[in-house]
Amino acid sequence: MVVKNNTQKRTEKNILWFDEISIKDVPLVGGKNASLGEMYSKLTSKGVSIPNGYALTSSAYWSFLKSTGLDKNIKTAIKGLDVTNVVELERVGKKVREMILEATFPKEIEKEILEAYKKLSGNTKTGVAVAVRSSATAEDLPDASFAGQQETYLNVVGNKQLLKAVKDCVASLFTNRAISYREGHGYDHLNVALSVAVQEMVRSDLATSGVMFSLDTESGFDGVVLLTASYGLGEYVVKGRVTPDQFYIFKEGLKKGKASIISRIVGTKDVKLVYKKSGGGTIQENVKLADRNKFCISDKEIIQLSKWAVQIAEHYGKPQDLEWAKDGQTGKLFIVQARPETVKARSNHAVVEEYILKKKGKLLATGIGVGQKIGTGKVRIIEDPKDMNKFKKGEILVTRITDPDWEPIMRIASAIVTEQGGKTSHAAIVSRELGVPAIVGASNVRKLLKNNQSVTVSCAEGDEGHIYNTILPFEVKKIEIKNIKKTKTKIMMNVGDPDNAFAMSFLPNDGVGLAREEFIFTNFIRIHPLALVHFNKLKDKVAKKKIASITRAYKKKTDYCVDKLAEGIGRIAASAYPNDVIIRFSDFKTNEYATLVGGTEFEPKEQNPMIGWRGASRYYSKEYKPAFKLECEAIKKVRDEWGLDNVITMVPFCRTPEEGKKVLNTMAEFGLKQGENGLQVYVMCEIPANVILAEEFAKIFDGFSIGSNDLTQLTLGVDRDSALVSHVYNENDEAVKSLIRNVIHVAHKYKKKIGICGQAPSDYPEFAEFLVREGIDSISLNPDTVVSAREKIAYTEKTLGKTGSKTSKKHLGIVVLVGIMGAGLISLGAGCTDVTGYNKVLDSKMSEISPVELREKFTAQAREDNLRALEAKEEEFENKMSKLSESSFAKFSMDYPSTWSVEHWKNGVSAKNSETGEYVSVFMQLVDHPVRQLDKQSIKLDNMPAFSYEVLFSDNDAKISVVEVEMDDGSILEINSNSEKFVRMLESFSFESDDENALPDRELNHWDVRDKKVCIQMIAYARKNKDSECEAFATPCDVPQYWEVCDSDDLE
Repeated sequence: MVVKNNTQKRTEKNILWFDEISIKDVPLVGGKNASLGEMYSKLTSKGVSIPNGYALTSSAYWSFLKSTGLDKNIKTAIKGLDVTNVVELERVGKKVREMILEATFPKEIEKEILEAYKKLSGNTKTGVAVAVRSSATAEDLPDASFAGQQETYLNVVGNKQLLKAVKDCVASLFTNRAISYREGHGYDHLNVALSVAVQEMVRSDLATSGVMFSLDTESGFDGVVLLTASYGLGEYVVKGRVTPDQFYIFKEGLKKGKASIISRIVGTKDVKLVYKKSGGGTIQENVKLADRNKFCISDKEIIQLSKWAVQIAEHYGKPQDLEWAKDGQTGKLFIVQARPETVKARSNHAVVEEYILKKKGKLLATGIGVGQKIGTGKVRIIEDPKDMNKFKKGEILVTRITDPDWEPIMRIASAIVTEQGGKTSHAAIVSRELGVPAIVGASNVRKLLKNNQSVTVSCAEGDEGHIYNTILPFEVKKIEIKNIKKTKTKIMMNVGDPDNAFAMSFLPNDGVGLAREEFIFTNFIRIHPLALVHFNKLKDKVAKKKIASITRAYKKKTDYCVDKLAEGIGRIAASAYPNDVIIRFSDFKTNEYATLVGGTEFEPKEQNPMIGWRGASRYYSKEYKPAFKLECEAIKKVRDEWGLDNVITMVPFCRTPEEGKKVLNTMAEFGLKQGENGLQVYVMCEIPANVILAEEFAKIFDGFSIGSNDLTQLTLGVDRDSALVSHVYNENDEAVKSLIRNVIHVAHKYKKKIGICGQAPSDYPEFAEFLVREGIDSISLNPDTVVSAREKIAYTEKTLGKTGSKTSKKHLGIVVLVGIMGAGLISLGAGCTDVTGYNKVLDSKMSEISPVELREKFTAQAREDNLRALEAKEEEFENKMSKLSESSFAKFSMDYPSTWSVEHWKNGVSAKNSETGEYVSVFMQLVDHPVRQLDKQSIKLDNMPAFSYEVLFSDNDAKISVVEVEMDDGSILEINSNSEKFVRMLESFSFESDDENALPDRELNHWDVRDKKVCIQMIAYARKNKDSECEAFATPCDVPQYWEVCDSDDLE
């Protein structure tokens, strides 16, 4: 029991034990120590294990500085320091640290440190091994993580080592990285104090340790715990020295008592940090190959730690970043540190940002992607922190490992690449905070890349980060989520990639209407399931060797398929929980299955795979049945073992009711029984037979999901991939709509749910309108159309009614007529504003002016006002720009002066001013110009590399500016102009992935105006929000992105 001095004020104490500290003591002991004290005093009684210890307070820190005169000396040393000057930063930091290390603690403070250590050590003669950790009083606040800004010293034994470690901790408050970090976040150096924790060591050098987050660090999704683990002391995980094992744990499953580890990835874990055999301190050791290839922590331990993570986050009421350790002597688990997660917890989810790579190049290297962004630039390989002054802003930082000393150059990097580390390493945490994309654990990358090499670092393609040769074009899509309207029709999402599921969860959705197993097979499993079933009998030796490598951690190869399929499904299901997630069983065609590793040995060659051996017909067949068993086992694991009972299964391409019964019987044979544990089984409605015999299918299945793509093909007898008949393919065709109308009616007759998961509602707003009219229960859309579609469906439900009754055409005509008349009257009246200038004239003294003079003055005033207004209008008109959208010879858009005329020609387009002769032309270059490369300036045009130069004509002093862009096929797109507005036009230039602004090859409807897709001269009214006035725009595509189009209903 610690004896407490009650006569001394608590704020003046030099030492406080953990059981005396709470989270309110940040000014006294810093964020890290306040958290340790809070957990030790409040959560140990609730089962969370925290090693005991004590803290040297900020009061002791200030006493140390004042008694030695360091406070004044430090202030003088750092005054006027420019932290962007790396050389100067290093000089000043070193000077301050040396001053601290040369100073001596006051005798009273030194005595209290050692007395407390003696009490903590108990009966041990040499003293207990402790961890000495720094804790700044501004640390771990909501707006900054201070990740690793000060030092930690492990396996400190004895009085001498302890005093040195404490002094080193104090000095670490002024490392280069800490000084730079405080400057960057606006903290006054002398308003931040340092507290030091002395904590009992956990012998994780004999076992394992790691880091946990109570949310997903990439997306901010709060439904999971992210846990990493490696052998030895935890410093190597934190610093990124190793690539640890990684796990995701589903929180709601934990609450149900399930072992809900929904994802696991084995790390390399090639080295570990352990105790020195004598004298304290640590040393690195290699990990045995057999241990590297297996997980270093048990499922039971993962679940226990995850429960603690949830418990601690709930205690603090905010997401947490935690460090944990396992004692190899006792087998006990401990939480050794907790701090608020400061990056994703404060992210603004009102805008969902998506980076899209528009073109792929040669893949140079891969690793673990961090940040879901894309960065481009020239490579700068830094081998030693001493060379950081060579780094230039905007370069790609490539190194073996980062620690907090690297922070000054990390903040100016375009992207960061390290050879070692995982998602919870220092490089990953700091890059997220800085908003810089990073790839960690990229093996051998320092040899694969070269200095000054132009590369693209993409972290926007899933968990795996890719480094491509050259600078590639990309775009950033932003979806604003505000004032989301509720709809009676469920708006669900089509989600294929499990890696993006957590990020997509922030979109306003009612669940996942379609998750295809094919994506998981192609991108995660990569192996044909039958090749795993018959692994030992495989004839293809190359495929067998590849499968052995991919599944090296699995003795039973089929377990690999079950685990990876379950993990992919689990991530998607967790992202939408508790909303429904409809998982469609595999629906590869034979030619597609054959592309999987080992697939050619099991797939026949069919003349027409589209209507061949696919979907339901495979599942009960003797040839594929063993593989379907693996699919059923994966679903069962997700639902029963992990608690994701929101998963609904769906059978695709089921030709007959008899086939449906066979599939249900096969599922039951493999433990997946309809109705058991609430399991629902839907059927895809994508064959005309599904509609014709809808009543029979309704008696077998729990619901329908309309696949409009295949249903259209099979109804119209059209191959949608054939350009020769593509003009016939139309989901809006009355034959297709008639079938959909009928099946919706039958489904509701039998009280079955029915939705649609095809592409049509995303592409055609009028088709979504038709579905709502017919009373469909749910519409599943691509994620990027969910927000806009919800707006449209809410509008449709409001104007047409959810019951399916149509608005009377006669009544609608009257409403439109009244609206037009009203708009006309409003435009004529334009309110009560004085448009004549008459009031200005009347300001004069009436008694001093005759009627004739009044009329002349009024006429002159009106003429002057009209002239001024006309000049202003002309200037405004001259500066007004219109958008040119092109898709015939290249896909791009560009602004040009509205007064110019546009002329299209074969492989080119020009805009001209017929009066001044100014022009701009964009065309595919027919003959390349004899201009030397060194006379061209390298520029970027919409993130694509380009070259610019000027051509001078001596006879008339004319000058033409030329820009050349190399296209994907090697051809050159040339843009040239003689106009002073050319720079403005280039700034607006944008390459389009598809021609969104081209007029559709169909009759236009009101959604084309509401979606601002029509760029032709027709007036559109729009407003910023519902409280704003409606304003007129020349064309619908001139309406700002987030404004809503007004109509006559808004006159109310």
